[in-house]
Amino acid sequence: MKEFWSFIIKETKHITRDVRTMLILFGMPVVQMLLFGFAISTDVRNVRTVVVASQLDHQTQRIVEALDQSEYFNVTVWVHTPAEAERLIRNQKADMAVVFSPDFATKHGGVQLIIDGADPNMAQQYSNYASQIMGTQLMNVMRIEVPNSVSSKMLYNPQMKSSYNFVPGIMGMLLMLICAMMTSISIVREKERGTMEVLLVSPVRPLLIILSKAVPYLVLAFAVLLSILLMSRYVLNVPIAGSLWLILLVSAIYILLGLSLGLLISTVAKTQMVALLASAIMLLMPTSLLSGMMFPIESMPSVLQWVSALMPPRYFISAMRKLLIMGVGFRHIAQEVIILSAMTVVFLTTALLKFNKRLE
Repeated sequence: MKEFWSFIIKETKHITRDVRTMLILFGMPVVQMLLFGFAISTDVRNVRTVVVASQLDHQTQRIVEALDQSEYFNVTVWVHTPAEAERLIRNQKADMAVVFSPDFATKHGGVQLIIDGADPNMAQQYSNYASQIMGTQLMNVMRIEVPNSVSSKMLYNPQMKSSYNFVPGIMGMLLMLICAMMTSISIVREKERGTMEVLLVSPVRPLLIILSKAVPYLVLAFAVLLSILLMSRYVLNVPIAGSLWLILLVSAIYILLGLSLGLLISTVAKTQMVALLASAIMLLMPTSLLSGMMFPIESMPSVLQWVSALMPPRYFISAMRKLLIMGVGFRHIAQEVIILSAMTVVFLTTALLKFNKRLE
């Protein structure tokens, strides 16, 4: 056991002395959190709005003021015809136009929204937000009953902040990359330099040598996890509604899965470049595109949904959303835990069997 701890200390020193590795391990989570939390956001903010009205009566002004005073819309200009508004949108000087009919105030005419639909998802959000604000004004100020009005209540994320969606996804992507990619590169580096054979002829069993190289990344992964949770809570204001112990338990299973996958990659790759490319191709793109991190899995074609079912981050991200945002108990994440545990056993068993064969 003394030799085992000596190998762990040796690997830890290798990691801490490598400035590039430390930047990846602790710089990447900070950058990703700040990017997805602030820069890459799907929140509706400061939508440039054009108002089309033939007359500036009091009722029209009240509705326009309600739009402009909200945090979502910014009324930039008033024009007289819809054609002028469309020209501003086409020239990228506006995102949406609110067109009041000429008889709006006298005969309670209609209101039309002209929206830039190049991004259909954001266009739909613009329409929903504007319709809700104007519908409230029509009922409260003008005493007009909006037909077929539906009352809605947003659970868990009433402000509709995109950071609520991105934080669990960032956790899944970063932990998988750190555990799988860094572990595989660490082991392959020993092979590439010819030092793995030297380690294997030492008195320590080969399995303990591999575990000693994985333990430092296990500790670092938990440090990254805690930093992500702290940033999400105190920087992005994302609540931690569920049990912290459950979050750590699910994360521990997921981290072990990532380490097992990294060991499996290291048995196949012969150089660090191959290990890096394999990790990026197998983990980075599928995690961001097929795990539900950015796009709903239900909206994908059936073939991609089946592929998504093979992605471990899908189940971790789903469990984290339930724990962090919804605050559910273990019963509601039991399916994800079972699948992640089964994947961990399969990856670890396969990796150890292949690694032993390579040693023979």
